Amino acid sequence: MKRKEWKTIAAGYRHSVALQTDGTVLASGDNKDGQCDVSDWRNIIAIAAGSAHIGSSHTVGLKRDGTLIATGWNKYGQCEVDHWREIVSIATGWRRTIAIKTDGTVLPVGQNNEGQCNVGDWESVVAVSAGDWHTIGLKSDGTTVSVGNNRYGQCNVSDWHDLVGVAAGYLHTVGLKSDGTVIAVGSSKDGQCEVNGWKDVVAISAGSNHTVGLKSDGSVVAVGRNNQGQCDVSGWHGIIAVSAGYAHTLALKADGTAVAVGRNEEGQGEVSEWSGIGLSDT
Repeated sequence: MKRKEWKTIAAGYRHSVALQTDGTVLASGDNKDGQCDVSDWRNIIAIAAGSAHIGSSHTVGLKRDGTLIATGWNKYGQCEVDHWREIVSIATGWRRTIAIKTDGTVLPVGQNNEGQCNVGDWESVVAVSAGDWHTIGLKSDGTTVSVGNNRYGQCNVSDWHDLVGVAAGYLHTVGLKSDGTVIAVGSSKDGQCEVNGWKDVVAISAGSNHTVGLKSDGSVVAVGRNNQGQCDVSGWHGIIAVSAGYAHTLALKADGTAVAVGRNEEGQGEVSEWSGIGLSDT
């Protein structure tokens, strides 16, 4: 799986976002703060949707020229990213936005009460994931760095190695190893860290209280809180990307369509009519 395909779908707090091959963006779900106001976005190559255990949300898009655009809840300045340049990857957490620059350094904006934005000294970072109160970075050598709240050990990743992916949830962190196995630390009250038996995994995503893994055969596995059916993914096939939100899970199929399970009270699961999702080859 190409790493860049990971950013073509995003499950937020109570909304879903998808990137189409023509560089435009689709959104559905809760829009009380304007987080779904993306219909006029153009030339987008990656997206991120803020997910949280509680609270409002925002959406960020990475443009082809390395600049960003953002919409939604902005009480903590998490949408004030239009002056950033040379960005190659983005992540959104609760009340903040994180971005990787071409030189492997990292930029943060938003709330920093737990130190979750203290990433100014990070270097050689190739991927980031933002949970509610902690931030995880994957370095080019396969090791990880972390900042923020560590009450449940969700930042205890300094001994991880051979990683090719990271995902930060509400109070847990998940890592994908190069051999296709998965490791996790932090709160596992709902079983969201019970990933030790997973194999042949090519991508991971951490929701607020659940964890989702995409396997090499296009099937999907999930553990954790399932009170709204967000882990009911056993029947999915032909999947090429997954994204876990607050209480729903979004997936991209190989034919460019999307499927979703879990909470749908705000319409975040109404993606059956979406098509043409993916990245253009040009």
